[in-house]
Amino acid sequence: MVESVRILLTGGGSGGHVYPLVAVAEELKKQAPQAQIYYFGPKSALNAEFVNLGIGVYNIASSKLRRYFSLANFIDVPKFFWSLVQAFFKLYFLMPDVVFSKGGPGALSVILAAKFYLIPVIIHESDAVPGLTNRLSAKLAKRIGISFAEAAKYFPKNKTALVGNPLRSGLLASVNLTQAQAKKDLRFETNKPLILVLGGSQGAQVINSLIWDNFLSILEISQVYHQVGDLNLSEIKDFIAGAPQEIRLAGDQYKFTGFFDLPSLREALFAADLVISRAGAGAIFEIAAFGKPSILVPLEGAANGHQRVNAYAYAETGAAEVIEEENFTINILKTQIKDILGNAAKMGEMATAAKAFAKPDTAQVLAKEILFLSGARFI
Repeated sequence: MVESVRILLTGGGSGGHVYPLVAVAEELKKQAPQAQIYYFGPKSALNAEFVNLGIGVYNIASSKLRRYFSLANFIDVPKFFWSLVQAFFKLYFLMPDVVFSKGGPGALSVILAAKFYLIPVIIHESDAVPGLTNRLSAKLAKRIGISFAEAAKYFPKNKTALVGNPLRSGLLASVNLTQAQAKKDLRFETNKPLILVLGGSQGAQVINSLIWDNFLSILEISQVYHQVGDLNLSEIKDFIAGAPQEIRLAGDQYKFTGFFDLPSLREALFAADLVISRAGAGAIFEIAAFGKPSILVPLEGAANGHQRVNAYAYAETGAAEVIEEENFTINILKTQIKDILGNAAKMGEMATAAKAFAKPDTAQVLAKEILFLSGARFI
């Protein structure tokens, strides 16, 4: 058992920041049940993830750091200084033993305050191209964890380690489930391939539109389980309701959802033969953890072009193919799908490469390092 220590988690703005923090928090609770864990970050519905774990949540003003001219800077610069005041004040009374940051809005002010109070800091970067917050925070951090080897060049070599991206324990939980049973449970045919389309909670409009515009053409090749995003649920329901009979009758081959909770995502990944997805780090490491071949369509407007770099870094391992948005047409997509699903040897090679890329123990590694930096003693 570890003596009681105070651990502060910070970062936020999206699930890409919050979910890895949740994964590490889950592991900290296993390794150090006596630890007091807190979270500082912007107000968000995702903060309920911390509350459900019994973690104290404190809001910090959210401000985005931009390296280009924008009228929004006239609002966000004052917000940053206000978040800095909040961080100094709240850290003074909390005084944690260590701070773990995932970057994102609000995190830099917490890192600066922690440095002032001589609190050790460890940061983690999920993407192949780091965000500005983590690049600045790296100068003040004791340890830096990265998910992609390509990110190493942005950080000091002597304190950077390739550890992977932490995934929530509920996704990796051991369950007695085969691919055939997962397909059956989802009411798909077990002897036909299944493509899982992932677009995140907001959906990926470019991907959604191509699927919907070429509905029957894609179903000639494979069944489809489609995460359309919560905001697009009414659109797809209207599309199905108003579609010709042959499309409505294809319902057994095509199913959709707005957003996957953790058990549903796990079941969907078990069932899938091939995944079509954006190239956020979280999605890539989730796909890799289940050893699934994938086709990645990086978001064209992603900050720093990080999704594009993520996609090609992952594809270089042999685990995925990449289609850029400008080339994302039905002919190219169908060619890629047929090339993968029609070649058992290639599917096996892609699955092996995906599993080799995955690092399922990332949360454990980071939790151990956080406890080490906190100065915690085993008692």
